[in-house]
Amino acid sequence: MVHVHAPPIPCLVSCLHGLCALLCRLAHSQKKVVPPPPIHVFFGTDTNKGVSKGIYRSIFDSALGQLTPPVLIAATARPSYLAVSPPGSSRRSLYAVNAINDPAATVTSFMLDPGTGNLQQTGQVPSGGAGPAYVSVDSTGHAAFVANYVGASITSYRVQPDGTLSQPVERLDFKDHQKFGAPGPNSARQENSHPHCVTISPDDRFLLVCDLGTDHISVFYIHPETGQLSDPHLFTNERPGSGPRHVVFHPNGRWVYCINEIDSSIDRCLWTATRFSNAPQGLLVNSTFSVKTIAPDFPAEKNTAAEIAISPDGNFLYASNRGKILWSSFRLQKTATLRCFSGSPAAAKRLATLRWIRRRSGCSAAIRTPQMSRSFAATPLRESSLAPRRPSLWIRRSLPSSPEPRRQAATNP
Repeated sequence: MVHVHAPPIPCLVSCLHGLCALLCRLAHSQKKVVPPPPIHVFFGTDTNKGVSKGIYRSIFDSALGQLTPPVLIAATARPSYLAVSPPGSSRRSLYAVNAINDPAATVTSFMLDPGTGNLQQTGQVPSGGAGPAYVSVDSTGHAAFVANYVGASITSYRVQPDGTLSQPVERLDFKDHQKFGAPGPNSARQENSHPHCVTISPDDRFLLVCDLGTDHISVFYIHPETGQLSDPHLFTNERPGSGPRHVVFHPNGRWVYCINEIDSSIDRCLWTATRFSNAPQGLLVNSTFSVKTIAPDFPAEKNTAAEIAISPDGNFLYASNRGKILWSSFRLQKTATLRCFSGSPAAAKRLATLRWIRRRSGCSAAIRTPQMSRSFAATPLRESSLAPRRPSLWIRRSLPSSPEPRRQAATNP
């Protein structure tokens, strides 16, 4: 007879522990990685061409650098510029100016679902003038501003608890040339004032307004309690006929770059602001540095510069042109000067607006293509990537487009 001795209890316990640990490791290795939230990209379009219907949405694949085919998510008249309320709030909103050449033009509010990227219209208010071309929201999500290109005015709003805009709080008429400066020398483009952007300073205390018609940038102090704007301080680059269009702050808050539409140039300015409680002032200082967005031998009259954007790491600046060259890419030096290292050939003639796709918010009011003829996306380069190279820019696909009419001075901001 053979006797089989059972293993001791401590040995069994040790084996069970080892088996459990092995099973846990296997389960962990087979656990599915949770994908990051989708990055929604929104397109404002020019509905006057009879091709587009309103605001479109794509999903951006950051690994492949590709956009899904755009789909219509909100039918609205000529949403030429978009802005999204700041992240962190329980309710997200998207705002679109309806850039029709009519004094009854409007600004439309949409409730944004960060998960699906769907939009639901929640309100519509007067823009305060014809041809609104720009809308901005401060970082607190409490105030918004609109520039009316054709109507030569800017308008301020309160953002209400439900995310909609109030009726206009204040409207400033830039036709007051004693206050805002006389029109520039280019009679075809500067027959009147044309406010083209309303950019809020990083600390939410000041509003910068580029007036393409007078070659001035107006700087206003924003009253923190009433939202009223102070009398403006006017800045000029001393180049009549340049046509300032948009400005952007560098992430360090000390440098401001202005893109000039008519002469296709970029100016660098120094920014400083006082903190006197009785009369705070924001000041732009002309650094006398300017660079062209087009090649020296390219006729300036055949190009108009459009948008300007700086990568979140502050190392690269991008400018769009509506002419032979679409993109101009610059590397920012330590002295804040620009060195051009790339120009992308024209894939669409009239790309007007670029916004950075921000991962943390899961959505972005990113791009406007007036004819919806191309889809674009851009991501910042690595901070250590200082050698000249092409930016991370992808052209995904083309959509049907209609012939582009001749540009009009005041009806096509």
